[in-house]
Amino acid sequence: MAGDVSIIRLTGRLDSSTARAAEDNFSKLLAGEFPSLALDLTMLDYVSSAGLRVLLVVAKKLQRANAKLVLFGMHPSVREVFAISGFDKIFAIQPDQAAALAAVR
Repeated sequence: MAGDVSIIRLTGRLDSSTARAAEDNFSKLLAGEFPSLALDLTMLDYVSSAGLRVLLVVAKKLQRANAKLVLFGMHPSVREVFAISGFDKIFAIQPDQAAALAAVR
């Protein structure tokens, strides 16, 4: 947590085998009042379409609550998935934590 922004680090793979658990964890986090989120993807090695869907669901929940979401620290391979899918146009993506926190505030 950095002030009014929660920083969450995703690690490993966000794919069909981990998407359900990730969605459940995000649902618990977003169940009550919640701050804006900065997702640290520096340790995320892979994201599939199932993982992208989880992130889209989170983004929509935050948008409905007038909270913000920013992603940062993407590996080039993860960044490529976002670019190919067009999700780089949907999400705010920053290079590092400092830029992400500045963008979300």
